Amino acid sequence: MFNINSFKKMSLIPVLLISLSISVQADDVTDTIEEALKSYESGEFSTAVEDLNYALELIKQKKSEGLQNYLPEPLEGWTAKDATSQTAGSGMFGGGLATERTYKKDKSRIKVEIMADSPVLQGMMGLFTNPMFATSDGGKLERINRQKAIVKYNKENEKGDIKIVVAKRFMVSVEGTKVSREDLISYAKAIDYKKIAKMP
Repeated sequence: MFNINSFKKMSLIPVLLISLSISVQADDVTDTIEEALKSYESGEFSTAVEDLNYALELIKQKKSEGLQNYLPEPLEGWTAKDATSQTAGSGMFGGGLATERTYKKDKSRIKVEIMADSPVLQGMMGLFTNPMFATSDGGKLERINRQKAIVKYNKENEKGDIKIVVAKRFMVSVEGTKVSREDLISYAKAIDYKKIAKMP
């Protein structure tokens, strides 16, 4: 016989499971968004905007920390500091995300940085499409792991940098002092550009 009370209890199970899932996944982002919603419903619009902006920064920060996974491990004979990440406001590089890591071997230093979702990348794209701009200050267009790269190196000062734009959304920068050109190229080759391009 059909029991309406049993049916009601069964129908609540999915709701309870969803609620449990939400509570388990709750973090600073979801908590802040909920606070913003409460402020909005109470007519506290300025507070709601502040909370939403804060939630946006938290999301960007999490995404920026995710970029760390794409930084290379130290090559043989090198050591590395822990990676650091940051979100840039509209006044810094036009906004965006960035993560970087510094590698050392004796007096040699190499810094690898990955920048994402910054309007400054649009300007960089022009350098890659116009060889005259790319080579105007000593740069040289090359292919590294099938990616277009602008390579600059001063043999006399043992200093150089490499810029690579990936999927029109990311810029990889490899900068070094007291290093050989081969060292810079090796670190640029140690990066998985295919994985970076697939990052959401």
